[in-house]
Amino acid sequence: MKLKSLALATVAILSAAVTAAHAQFSDDVIKVGVLTDMSGPFADVSGNGSVEAAKMAIEKLGGQIAGKKVELVFADHQNKADVGAQIARKWFDVDGVDVILDTPNSAVALAVNEIARAAGKPLIISGAAASDITGSKCSPLTVHWTYDTWALANTTANAIIANGGKDWFFLTADYAFGQAIQRDVSALVEANGGQVVGAVRHPLNTSDFSSFILQAQSSPAQIIGLANAGADTANSIKQAAEFGLTGDGKQLAGLLITIPDIHAIGLKDAQGLLFAGAFYWNRTPETRAFSEELARRNNDIHPDMIQAGVYSSLLHYAKAVEKAGTDDGVKVVEAMKEIPTDDPLFGKGMVRADGRKIHPMYLFQVKSPEQSKEPWDYYNVINEVSAEEAFRPMKDGGCELVK
Repeated sequence: MKLKSLALATVAILSAAVTAAHAQFSDDVIKVGVLTDMSGPFADVSGNGSVEAAKMAIEKLGGQIAGKKVELVFADHQNKADVGAQIARKWFDVDGVDVILDTPNSAVALAVNEIARAAGKPLIISGAAASDITGSKCSPLTVHWTYDTWALANTTANAIIANGGKDWFFLTADYAFGQAIQRDVSALVEANGGQVVGAVRHPLNTSDFSSFILQAQSSPAQIIGLANAGADTANSIKQAAEFGLTGDGKQLAGLLITIPDIHAIGLKDAQGLLFAGAFYWNRTPETRAFSEELARRNNDIHPDMIQAGVYSSLLHYAKAVEKAGTDDGVKVVEAMKEIPTDDPLFGKGMVRADGRKIHPMYLFQVKSPEQSKEPWDYYNVINEVSAEEAFRPMKDGGCELVK
């Protein structure tokens, strides 16, 4: 009887342990949501390329994380904060989505940031740029993966200021990203003895920049800072060339440039442009191999840092789930911060306490048509900025998570 009782007790203990282990996961599926721009000004720099990058990461994981099947869903937020928030809320509350990736457009990302915080689910941002995401709006559930306005400003503006570009005028997209990067660049300009002599705001996804360019042209500024992104940047650069803006002794500074932008503009009009980024498809054999595969899946559009960030952030999320032994959002993000990052696309780095993932940034310059040796061979790497120097110090961000 004693042996039988002992055996029954052992079975009960083992059964309880198995039940507890299963209880660490909300269900038997890890559901990943890519919230992106499928139809607007950021479609080429995120969009379908971000979805395919997530699929590549899932394939690399063998379709499983911590023994659980991985499912992928995606949606177009239409660059509307309310639409993005509505999708995120339904994904978390109804559809069982465990993590949201990408979220280009800072206004959308900031709205979804609050939804994810309330739901207790991770948000890993690759597409949005506002540095407030890991500053005043930081959250224990949010990781800002690829770049931000402070890092772009720090890398690009410092190089231009060092070469004598002290007087600035901004063409600014009138939403959270444009306002944030104008603020961050202006602070650097003024800290280095320069001045902002003017600015004009334009609507998101506008097609006619003529009146804005004429205002920039009539200003005394040496540097015209393009505080916009995606199709807006491409259109403003092409129209600036048509108006002969740079022929007036002014220099364009692209504050967020991606390779689809350069492809749309063409090397003739974009050559010589200086800008910052975290990734270039042809920088190493590893970045080239990844990029060629993603381009094959995405109509030969070579990837930018946003899409590369979706891929690498999902792989790191998977490591964190394995380490935490759960899909609980708070515990997974804590594990993401504990595990150093080291991947072939971005190099060595880490996720800081404020949720900012740091890695090297690069100063690029667009090649001339004569320098380009193959399709999409558009950049020269001018300088590498270390992870520690590239991003805003935690103490300066105002994040409540920083002790």
